[in-house]
Amino acid sequence: MAIGLSEEHEALRESVAGWAERNVPAEVVRSQEGGRPPFWTGLAEQGLLGLHLPEEFGGSGYGLLEAAVAVEALAERMTPGPFVPTVLAGAVIAASGSEKARAELLPGLADGSLTGAVALSAALTGDGGDSMVVSGTATQVLGGAMADVLVLPVGGVWVAVDAAQAEIEQVKSLDITRAVATVTLDAVAVPADRVLGAVDVRNLAAIILGAEATGLAAWCVRAAADYAKVRVQFGRPIGQFQGIKHKLSRMLVALEQARATVWDATRATGDERDYAAAIAGVMAPDAAVQCAKDAIQTFGGIGYTFEHDAHLYYRRALTLRALLGSSATWAATVAELALAGVQRPMEIDLPESAAALRASIAAEIADLAALEGVEQRRALASAGFVMSHLPRPWGRDADPLEQVLIQQELKAAKVKLPNMIIGAWVVPSVVAYGTQEQQERFLPKTLSGETIWCQLFSEPGAGSDLASLQMKATQVEGGWTLTGQKIWTSVAHVAEWGICIARNSSAGSKHEGITYFLVDMKSPGVTVRPLTEMTGENLFNEVFLDEVFVPDSLVVGQVGEGWKVARNTLSNERVSLSSGSGGTGASVPDLLGLVSRLGRPLTAVEEQAVAAVVCEGHSINALSLRVTLKQLAGSEPGADASVRKLLSTSHAQHVSETAVELLGEAATVAADMRLGDAGYWNRAVLATRAMTIYGGTTEVQLNIIGERMLGLPRDPEPGK
Repeated sequence: MAIGLSEEHEALRESVAGWAERNVPAEVVRSQEGGRPPFWTGLAEQGLLGLHLPEEFGGSGYGLLEAAVAVEALAERMTPGPFVPTVLAGAVIAASGSEKARAELLPGLADGSLTGAVALSAALTGDGGDSMVVSGTATQVLGGAMADVLVLPVGGVWVAVDAAQAEIEQVKSLDITRAVATVTLDAVAVPADRVLGAVDVRNLAAIILGAEATGLAAWCVRAAADYAKVRVQFGRPIGQFQGIKHKLSRMLVALEQARATVWDATRATGDERDYAAAIAGVMAPDAAVQCAKDAIQTFGGIGYTFEHDAHLYYRRALTLRALLGSSATWAATVAELALAGVQRPMEIDLPESAAALRASIAAEIADLAALEGVEQRRALASAGFVMSHLPRPWGRDADPLEQVLIQQELKAAKVKLPNMIIGAWVVPSVVAYGTQEQQERFLPKTLSGETIWCQLFSEPGAGSDLASLQMKATQVEGGWTLTGQKIWTSVAHVAEWGICIARNSSAGSKHEGITYFLVDMKSPGVTVRPLTEMTGENLFNEVFLDEVFVPDSLVVGQVGEGWKVARNTLSNERVSLSSGSGGTGASVPDLLGLVSRLGRPLTAVEEQAVAAVVCEGHSINALSLRVTLKQLAGSEPGADASVRKLLSTSHAQHVSETAVELLGEAATVAADMRLGDAGYWNRAVLATRAMTIYGGTTEVQLNIIGERMLGLPRDPEPGK
């Protein structure tokens, strides 16, 4: 995975990564602290310095996203030298209001004949007017000793100064592959055409250095995972131990969150860029530092040696975070903007070719909008709008583009789809594996929300390890009898039908000998006992089946192959549960609404807590948009989808926990939504504890990410 999503971006990434592998050997990385590296001319000839610069000034005319793709790829190789400082300097000058500075400096920065550096903070003063006389010092200027052009802050504006006009002292740096410098100006005259004006340099730095941070994190994740696959301890690869597997999975989660936020910041403008860039400023540097630390821990003793590369990535990650400023500072900006009402809607720009299809969908939905109640719900089901991706007649065979258009037009027409609850997980399995008779009997009323289903899967001894189920299915004349206990069965007390998996044979592996049944919940032998949850409510139930007869006509799929059908159901369940706040109302907008009602300013600690959940929510939204865009492009969502699922299950917990902390002693009232904010949020903090359990526990999800996304070895079978 990488920051860019399109085929063009992937091709660019592969090209840059391939060039770096050939031209940036390890000995060059370690020998380079100052000056232009030996590969500089070749790098410039690739056009990488000017990807984001206008064509009229020698650039390629692309944008920050393309620059970020290249920066990320080169960071994975720990590329030394002035590349990143020069890219950042070019971005600042290109965004300035000085046409003459753009014309004079950008061509050289684009072709590599000039190198640049930007001081992100400085103690510089200058007189007013069109031209300036500047004095003072800028410290910790990344690449300052290698620069021909220095971009410096003077008061509220930025200036471009020739390095020859300054006294520059290279500083022995934490990052031993790329130095920082102290720059001193003594009454340096800066002509009007080198006064760049007020440029959002901080945001540009968050994006470009953030992209470098994701590249560092990407190397750490990949290198640590590769090592964990082959390093053997206690007779097996360390990547098979859950402690290591979960650590590496968490690293991947942090990386993909950082990528998503940097990616989104490249797309944002205006106040939304301030917001998106601040979130990237929180997440990307911290992700790089954390991934580097965890990589060293995974490598163990060898990772702590000077000869190993891990410390180089750790050093650079720490340096980037120091240069950008603490994540706490960025988080304060996030909280300020969020509380001021700044938002960043994740909108999809669809092609003009979609206009005709949109018009057709809108017209069809307009007719349905005139209907009401069950008539409308049945019409939506009949038209295939409820689960449009399914094949006709149950869906519309809608590709990702049509699905997006349908969602948008339903929202515009204020038409709500039927709430199928568990039925949303039942329908795809019956469509894929059910008989025509089963489909015609059950699907119309399920899609319209008229038939309520429950899921008879989990057992007291088979929760996450569902294939260990023991409910017995015995073949009898005309069908089967089911005997056993199910537990944690949502809405079983009101459901008319249940999907049930039971063991018809103990031969073979534990995934074999399982059959998938449709059970009439009114059948003799079915006993439902509600379970009272910690909220005091009754959503879950335990269900006892005592020789419950199920006819052969209600077996879905082949006898003994029910695990295959169940996996279809489970995959739909996890997609459903990972979207939104799970019905708890614990979302970022809800939290911000609470803050507005507190009637007091937040403390610094509270601001940080609010910012943390805002950043997390934004990263989930960005990941969701990336998943959709990949699907629209016809590619697999990959890690974005898995990471989004994992984060979504715990996000509502984090939101509600933050709300309860803000309420202080007021949060001692009962968890009752009728008791105002405190009762509402206490109910939410209790209810959301279930979210990291019932959709596939967090620990199981981390195993899945480690094994499927990182290729780590699977857990050994018991007894092996």
